[in-house]
Amino acid sequence: MALDEDIAALSKAPFFGLLEIDAMRLIAFAAETRALKPGDLLFRKGDRSDGAYVVVRGAIALDARDDGSPALFIAEPGALIGQTALFLRGPRSATAIAREPSIVMRISPTLVRRVLEEYPTAAGVLFDAMVKDLLGVSNAIMRVRQQLVAIDDPRR
Repeated sequence: MALDEDIAALSKAPFFGLLEIDAMRLIAFAAETRALKPGDLLFRKGDRSDGAYVVVRGAIALDARDDGSPALFIAEPGALIGQTALFLRGPRSATAIAREPSIVMRISPTLVRRVLEEYPTAAGVLFDAMVKDLLGVSNAIMRVRQQLVAIDDPRR
């Protein structure tokens, strides 16, 4: 793929689309592009993470149960798979398998550190995006907690 196409793919990913064009250019230039056939395994649940993936083309099924049942989530172009793996190496929480011919870009933690060093404003932008995501998750958990408390409270 041409560099401009890779940059366009990155700009569709919510996390990377926030970055300035030069930072995206560096990522697009240094990222590893991988083509997958239908049924190809990207990674298995429990594997040690090696970075995150941006889906450029195709569709990747993510299955956290890894029990042969249909996948609950399909990552399509612009999706970022494994955002946490950009910063921490740990076990994968789901199995990822290509559902159709697909292209993904692997972005390593080392590459992200380089971008953050060379483009300090990117660090603030990504930090703000992560805070917003965490607040959204926290608020959703609080709503579920309130619903559970309401169910358990015999006075309601």
